[in-house]
Parts: sequence; structure tokens; C-alpha cells
Amino acid sequence: MKKLAVFFPGIGYTVDKPLMHYARRLAANAGYEIRLLPYAGFPDKIIGDRDRMTASFAIAYGQAEEMLKDLDFSAFEEILFVGKSIGTVVAAKMASESKLRDRIRLILYTPLPETFSLPFGEAVAFTGGADQWVGKEKSPIPKLCRERGIPVTVIPGANHSLETGEVGTDIRNMEEIMETTRRFMTGEAMDESADRS
Repeated sequence: MKKLAVFFPGIGYTVDKPLMHYARRLAANAGYEIRLLPYAGFPDKIIGDRDRMTASFAIAYGQAEEMLKDLDFSAFEEILFVGKSIGTVVAAKMASESKLRDRIRLILYTPLPETFSLPFGEAVAFTGGADQWVGKEKSPIPKLCRERGIPVTVIPGANHSLETGEVGTDIRNMEEIMETTRRFMTGEAMDESADRS
């Protein structure tokens, strides 16, 4: 069975940063062909600026379309989109517009609220309890996930990189995040949510 995993990074969170790096290794171990989308050229000071965020999405989406235009998605029986931050919105939009939407599953690392305005299929999400991009403790992400039936792991005290600043805690959290990621990739049973806050 041919399987494809496409990685949609964030603005500053590239495909080489920990979440994307380890998820990519898990996908390769599970037999997925890997496609990385190293888009670039974003404006500065995006957080809290709606116009710059909209422009950044347009940049990322346009570059993703260009990088994937010659890829025959129909050649793959399983398709996985792995997104981080703004990459979750790009991945969700591409999945929602695909004729193969039923084959595409999404892994959403620190999704933005806009991600959930799009009609995509099966997914799993991870968010920080102190994620400054989505309102910290007032984040709408857990509720948006529950409304869509998407299992969500909330990492207490974690920022937009799912880090707390405490190295030991971050390593343990990464292990949990990657185990949940692995289970989703391989189709093992998933808990509805793992809010540990």
C-alpha cells in the first residue's frame, strides 16, 4: 500500500524543528513517502495582526500549491497531512478542496482557530495551555476540537511550540505527543481527548 505524508510547517517553526522532525521520522518508519513544504518569505510581526496573518496564509498556501502541483495524490491509498500553526490552516484548506478528501487524515500541531472553519475529515490535535497565538488559557482550540469530534491533547503551561521552558517536562511531553502521533499514523485506537491542564 502506498502512503504519503505531507508536512506543512509554521512560519518560524520549520520542518527541522522537534515536532516536525520526530513526526517525520515516525511517518518514515510507518512506510509513508515524505514530502516537505519549506515555504518562506513571510512578513515580520504577525502575531495579533490580522492583515499580516492573512498575507502569510496566502504566501504559504500559494507556495504549497506550487510545490505539490505535480504530485499525483491518487497514487496513494493513505494520505497524511501534518501541519504546524499556520500550516494547519493550509493543510486543512488543501484537504477540504481535494477530490480525495476521504483519504486525507490530519495531524494538527498548535492549530489556529481558522483551521476549524474548513471541512476536513479525520484528525488529531495538540495545543498548549499557554499558547500565546490562541489566547493562552482562554484558547478556543479544545472546544473547537470537541465540537468536531477531534481528539485533542492540551499540554499544561506549554507555549506555541508546545514547550514549557522546563527541559525535563518538555522531553516527557514530547514523548507523549509522539506516542499519540504514532498511534494516529498507524490507525490505533485514539482517546477522545487528553486534556492534562
